[in-house]
Amino acid sequence: MKLTKLLPFLAIVALLGFTSCSTDSVDDQINAIDVPTAPQAKQIEIEVMELINAHRINQGLNPLQDHNTVKAVAYTHTDYMIEVNNVSHDNFFQRKQSLQANANANVVSENVAYGFNSAASVVNAWLNSPTHKENIEGDFTDFDISAEQNSEGKWYFTNIFIKR
Repeated sequence: MKLTKLLPFLAIVALLGFTSCSTDSVDDQINAIDVPTAPQAKQIEIEVMELINAHRINQGLNPLQDHNTVKAVAYTHTDYMIEVNNVSHDNFFQRKQSLQANANANVVSENVAYGFNSAASVVNAWLNSPTHKENIEGDFTDFDISAEQNSEGKWYFTNIFIKR
């Protein structure tokens, strides 16, 4: 038998031999994303959350509930920003997927910041930025924040909002 006639047959055998019979769906794979344990809240993080909720209440909005899974995911991003020495929304889609799978989030948004030395200064900066303010005043149910310092003592912040 010529090799050209045998190749299609071998391809089919190979596909059948290597095809998994797993019933895992994409949703099951997303649920398997590891979410680290949330670190204990720092004073600056508690103050940021209190200031945001005070602003929301002043605007006639519901206060947001803190959420450990949100905090853990925020922490991973803050740690990443310190590692790469850059403030960004890199890999936001992965954080969103993780929160959809592990925190029942329907909507996810985030604010990031760098270099502010107090809770009031970072919250004021976000409130003076239309897009950040929109997140703070958005239709969300839960939120949490991670604030970490780099080796020079500069603060990095990741504040994530979700709606369940």
